[in-house]
Amino acid sequence: MEFSILSPESPYHFYSCFPPYSSGDTMNIKEFSKLTGISSYTLRYYEKMGIFKQVNRNSSGHRDYNQRDLLWAEFITRLKETGMPLEQIKKYAELREQGDNTASSRMDLLINHATALENKIAEEQRHLEKIKDKIAYYEKLVDGQVSLDLE
Repeated sequence: MEFSILSPESPYHFYSCFPPYSSGDTMNIKEFSKLTGISSYTLRYYEKMGIFKQVNRNSSGHRDYNQRDLLWAEFITRLKETGMPLEQIKKYAELREQGDNTASSRMDLLINHATALENKIAEEQRHLEKIKDKIAYYEKLVDGQVSLDLE
């Protein structure tokens, strides 16, 4: 059975944060940048850093992005938006480039990131609760149920 990596039948399917994309198409850097929200400057920087490797080039030497690149860009974006430093993303990219024999190392890197992210979410949740407590206090103050404290 043939299917797109983004199709629901695919074992690699996930809910993409990017708009739909036809797997047979390729894109130049401007189109790819528009689709992913990653600036062309940043894409070139990622390539120079080694985060983006093996970007195809067309006969004119221009970058020619494909579905595999789109999936990788989404994963990079997810890591970056969850606070993973670029150096760790670069390390992950290097391990990924080495193949399946680095799966354990990549998993460890992601486990460490997930743990740090869980800790950050818990801290943010505590902050949110304190802010909600203060909002509740002000609601009572506005309603005349309590007197002003010095916060």
